Amino acid sequence: MTTSAHSPADTPPRPAPGFDHTWVVVPLYCEATVIGDVVRGLRERFRHVVCVDDGSGDDSARVAQDAGAVVVRHAVNLGQGAALQTGIAYALRDPLTRSVVTFDADGQHRVEDAVTMVQRLHDEDLDVVFGTRFLDGRTELDPLRRAVLRAAVVYTNRTTGLRLTDAHNGLRVFSRRGAATLRIRHNRMAHASEIVHQVGRSDLRWAEEPVHVLYTDYSRSKGQSLLNSVNILVETLLG
Repeated sequence: MTTSAHSPADTPPRPAPGFDHTWVVVPLYCEATVIGDVVRGLRERFRHVVCVDDGSGDDSARVAQDAGAVVVRHAVNLGQGAALQTGIAYALRDPLTRSVVTFDADGQHRVEDAVTMVQRLHDEDLDVVFGTRFLDGRTELDPLRRAVLRAAVVYTNRTTGLRLTDAHNGLRVFSRRGAATLRIRHNRMAHASEIVHQVGRSDLRWAEEPVHVLYTDYSRSKGQSLLNSVNILVETLLG
């Protein structure tokens, strides 16, 4: 693992207003087309953004750094779970960190939803806030994808003891205590179920917050297809 430009105690370039004691962790793999806009949008509200470049073969790391993110690099592709664990560990090196957000790199998450979730975490003294696509009608899902994701939720709830409506949403917020509890070992999509399992086995205080996930042609091409939803279900069942 290598790190570009800054340590957690340093002030990132072009400081922005927002939550000074929150780090946003963005797992990054070949997203040079959109990552600049994602980072710039985040830094309008969050001072600290760390992108974990997971062995990208394009210019993702440079684009992210130019947009104002700290960039940590994996020399080879290790998978999204490993990238999240690296980013969370990096954020916790900052002694002032109070909360950690996980946020996808493909532009499907909204900054305003992350802001709402961080505020709720602190206002209600929670340890985890899970984003959910299924508590309101804003996120458009075709019926088959919805059914596959629902099946994954049913299985995850039965095996963890939690009662979530969306177990595989990449937008989450953790308190420092909650983030320090995580030990993500699954490198592929099963890491989402692993996170839920670990929260379920702990005494962490959690809640769900409705979010609007934006499915675009680009995000579908990068893994938000129906096939990917089926893969999530298979990995959940085999995990």
